[in-house]
Amino acid sequence: MPRVARVAVRGEVYHCINRSNGRVTMFTTDEDYRHFESLLQERVELVGMRILAYCIMLNHWHLVLYPYNDGDMGEFMCWVTTTHVRQRRAQTETIGHGHLYQGTYKLFPAETETHLQQLMVCVEQNPLRAKLVKRAEGWQWSSL
Repeated sequence: MPRVARVAVRGEVYHCINRSNGRVTMFTTDEDYRHFESLLQERVELVGMRILAYCIMLNHWHLVLYPYNDGDMGEFMCWVTTTHVRQRRAQTETIGHGHLYQGTYKLFPAETETHLQQLMVCVEQNPLRAKLVKRAEGWQWSSL
């Protein structure tokens, strides 16, 4: 049975997350993080997606996205994740070694303005909660 398409409408803000398969470390070098950031930037420019906040962790990432148009979310996320997987597999010479992500990205709408503010803080505080830094501002791979 085919997967049901996600509906993400313009004018709504969404929390988008995905994690590596088996929680394996996916980002090991600064170049890995920079590469993922460059994929986000490249697609933002092509689709016009607005990234309000983000955080790239060792084995997962969080994005707070605000699409301009209906359908932009699917196009944006499909390209980012499939391009990331293809390029990562080629770089690590692990083509054909199974899934990089544990599944399709998860998407949650921000319910209210207060929820959005809390969400953005939560996303940017993620490295602090994981004890990767002493101050959230010290994590290089987030929008903070």
